[in-house]
Amino acid sequence: MGILKKLGKGRHGEDHSAISIGMDVPAQREPDEVDKLGGEAEGSGADFVHSEGLTSAEVKDLQAQWGPNALVEKTKPHWLVFLEQLWGPMPILIWIAIIILAGIQDWVDMGVLLVIQFANAIIGFYELTKAGAAVAALKASLKPQATVKRDGKWETVNATTLVPGDLVLLASGSAIPADCKINSGVLSVDQSALTGESLPITAREGDDVLMGSTATRGEVEGTVMTTGMHTFFGKTATLLNGEDDLGNLAKILWRITLILTVLSVVLCAICFAYLMITGESFNESISYAVVVLVASIPVAIEIVSTSTLALGSRQLSEKGAIVSRLMAIEEMAGMNMLCSDKTGTLTLNKMVIQEDTPIYTEGHDQKSVLQMAALAAKWKEPPRDALDTLVLGAADLDKLDSYEQIDFMPFDPAIKRTQGTLKGPDGKIFRTSKGAPQVILDLTHNKAELEDEVHAKINELGERGIRSLAVAISHGEGEDNPWEMLGCLTFLDPPRPDTQATLEHAMKLGVDVKMITGDQRVIAKETSRMLGLGTHIETTTDLPDINEDGSVPDVSHDTMQHIITADGFAEVFPEHKYMIVELLKRVGYSCGMTGDGVNDAPALKKANVGIAVSGATDAARAAADIILTEEGLSVVVDAIYISRRIFQRVKSFINYRVAATLQIVCFFFISLFAFKPKDYGYDLDFFKMPVLMLMAITIINDGTLISIGYDNVKASNRPEKWNLKVLFAVSIVLGTVSFVSSLLLLYFCLDSGNDNGVFRTFGLPELPYGKIITCIYLKVSLSDILTLYSARTIGPFYSQAPSLILVAATGVALAISTIFACFWPKGTPDEVPVEGLVYGGSYQLMAIWVWLYCLVVWMVQDLCKVGAYAVMFKFDIFGARTGALINIREANQLEDNRYARQSIAVVDQKLLNQKIAVARQSVVNEKLKSRNPEDQEKYDALLKKLDDYSEKYTQDFEEARAESGQQRRGSVHRARRRSVAARRSVAFPRENRLSMDMSSQLGGAKSSSNL
Repeated sequence: MGILKKLGKGRHGEDHSAISIGMDVPAQREPDEVDKLGGEAEGSGADFVHSEGLTSAEVKDLQAQWGPNALVEKTKPHWLVFLEQLWGPMPILIWIAIIILAGIQDWVDMGVLLVIQFANAIIGFYELTKAGAAVAALKASLKPQATVKRDGKWETVNATTLVPGDLVLLASGSAIPADCKINSGVLSVDQSALTGESLPITAREGDDVLMGSTATRGEVEGTVMTTGMHTFFGKTATLLNGEDDLGNLAKILWRITLILTVLSVVLCAICFAYLMITGESFNESISYAVVVLVASIPVAIEIVSTSTLALGSRQLSEKGAIVSRLMAIEEMAGMNMLCSDKTGTLTLNKMVIQEDTPIYTEGHDQKSVLQMAALAAKWKEPPRDALDTLVLGAADLDKLDSYEQIDFMPFDPAIKRTQGTLKGPDGKIFRTSKGAPQVILDLTHNKAELEDEVHAKINELGERGIRSLAVAISHGEGEDNPWEMLGCLTFLDPPRPDTQATLEHAMKLGVDVKMITGDQRVIAKETSRMLGLGTHIETTTDLPDINEDGSVPDVSHDTMQHIITADGFAEVFPEHKYMIVELLKRVGYSCGMTGDGVNDAPALKKANVGIAVSGATDAARAAADIILTEEGLSVVVDAIYISRRIFQRVKSFINYRVAATLQIVCFFFISLFAFKPKDYGYDLDFFKMPVLMLMAITIINDGTLISIGYDNVKASNRPEKWNLKVLFAVSIVLGTVSFVSSLLLLYFCLDSGNDNGVFRTFGLPELPYGKIITCIYLKVSLSDILTLYSARTIGPFYSQAPSLILVAATGVALAISTIFACFWPKGTPDEVPVEGLVYGGSYQLMAIWVWLYCLVVWMVQDLCKVGAYAVMFKFDIFGARTGALINIREANQLEDNRYARQSIAVVDQKLLNQKIAVARQSVVNEKLKSRNPEDQEKYDALLKKLDDYSEKYTQDFEEARAESGQQRRGSVHRARRRSVAARRSVAFPRENRLSMDMSSQLGGAKSSSNL
């Protein structure tokens, strides 16, 4: 046990005996063979004493103290998950209605409500039971075997039995079974899944190697420092075990349902009390209250919304995006911030030779330097490491067959180069070597001549995050023959071919993009520059630590500004990605996250929309909401378009559903007080409709409206957001016209026996009470469907043609309702007389008159809706206009969020800056090529115009932000006029090809500059 007393302090002074959730992790070391500074990697084992192995008794004691070397999964029983779906505003209201119906022995209606109740619960249960998959995948990704020395002998054991202090063997190709320190020797470790670093790192005595990484070369002994949930890998699982956020659509549906529920309960209670006071029996009063309650409950709102999302998920799957959480589709529609991992997501996760190849010996070019580099490797054998893979993958290996490799010196971390001795086709012997530039430079005979030039170039490349591999040749076999430095191969993990276009397209759709990577800052900065994301890349220096319980702490306004204004973050670890996403969500951003590795899993789960790219690890796929099956990110743009169209469809349905509910509940509530059939000669005390008719309206109309998922809609070019005040205002207008017109028709029908009434004016006969009921049934049914056609557009109903599927489905529903009204059997369900409109008497055209009446009312309703929108937009009521400019999802007015004003047009300004930067770089490149003084002056003038252009736009954007929210649109129009004037001020000569290219680049920014 003596060894455990030495385990307390690690390389950075962290306490390994009790590592917290915010533990430090080893700093990244230089990749194999590439050392920009030429120094040795720091190993700090000064106070570290390595293990000699444990006894079985010690292992048993430590297992009791530390537990298994496994991830602890926090689960909830499935039965409890299911029961939770039967609780909430709408389920409780349905249970109340069911109990009441059972009390008055209305078994048919009670059965219908039970079916709807459990259908909603089953759908919710199916979605939520996927939540634990992320941790399960992480557990499965652990390699279960480890080679450990116990009781003085080596043995292979289940890795879950490892404890701190164990002596383990770490060999090439094996997974690191726990967080360990290397006792002695050198080991190459691939930890890209944890840190995002593309190349393996070289770990030496005293260095940390982490669980979840893989040994790629070497064989060493190591001491286990931490296990299970105490490891860096285990902390990732802790973050994944956090509470699931309630989806945004679920929150919206909950709020809408709660509002409608409260309204219905209050009105039903008033109706019940009124009837009891006026002398009606308890059963009669409660029966009427139940009729109104059942009619007002939006029982199908979740089913139709979920079905619409499910239809959208099938559309996404056709594009190569598998949706694992349906609510993520609505989240994707409102996504206004996309955080993305770099390695393997934005980039290819493989090094590629760049065109820039510095040459230091005349007569050589990139091809010949690459050939000499390949000769310094075992080209006939499988590549030994990442750099051999890089070189041999780019070289023409067929041409190497004419060379004979006499001797080969493999890579040694001590000398940082490889060397081959070869016989050429001409029979001459020569040597080649590849390695770190400083090491190769030290070999050369003319080091003094090249040193400044080489160092300047390497520093330039290093500042851009580009790595280099130097190649040298020595003509002759002996050590006395001088070395000549041929050149340097430069390489970088490049962006995927479609990445830049995809990100630019996403930004044009109002989605801001931040790159978050574990790679080095200079590499992140260069990648971000290449992708047009900006070069303001920060590290995690100013970020706080995660709390010990895994929660994200509150941060100051300055820290939040630091996060919002950064173009990206580098040198981060999983908890940092998790923290950044969480803090952006707190501000009000709807945050998406793309990634592929274990290190991305916590952030993928925390994000509003987690997107695992093709080839992602099991942990990343399980934590994600959307899983891409095709290479690249282009499908993300497709997903944005599809999700925004789905959002429009769901919004149309909810707008309709609120209006329809208001029509029903307000109609019955007012009719109870305003119209007494006895006053018009009918033998009933108050007007009511059989429950069966109301359920028919709900089931037929809402069931048919599942077809809304196929409707023709246009995707917005801005992130979607819910403005419930505007939605309810429009729904109130739609519902008011509907219920007022229904009240008017009820009055006309009740007054049909009046010789001076409306009916007699149009030559219509007096209606029996049974036909009055069916008239109102038909009117409410038709108004419901026609209200949908008004609710689905901001402009007139004909401004956006509906899909044929929607027209066909609603046509069937209208036909069924008309048939029911015409041929409803004569009877007295719920003690209410009912009679089909074609029965009895000689007049059988009443249904046509109801249809004509509904069509006229629909035109009035649509006109009122258009007027309501126009007024709200003109005067910016409820932030109807400003909300579209604010890129914070929960904010529709400037006072709604502290960061609302500064979010206006940020993405548009980024796009414009990107265009200007591209044009400016084009001018600079041409200026460097030209030696003509006149051209130099022309290029300087163009650069000045571009700088003026940028300054004007910046001023326009700032003024537009300052004036946003005022009750006028002048600031936006003025910004547009200034942007046009600014573009025209850059008058490029048409005969100059470069100028035409610049004009094209800047012209492409037109839409971006228009706020």
